[in-house]
Amino acid sequence: IPPRSHRKEQRAYDRHLYKIRHLVESAFLKLKQWRGISTRYAKKASSYLAAVQLRCALMWAEIL
Repeated sequence: IPPRSHRKEQRAYDRHLYKIRHLVESAFLKLKQWRGISTRYAKKASSYLAAVQLRCALMWAEIL
């Protein structure tokens, strides 16, 4: 995570790695917008995994 701008000693951080981390965290936020995924209504792990895969496929289709 980048340091704050008012910090006296700026510590080093990897900008590329931070951008990738932000993409992953944003993807989880979009996944959790679906109520069934965020509250885990599915009783079986296979049903939950199917819902996550479906949402990921829809997110991917939005990008294209």
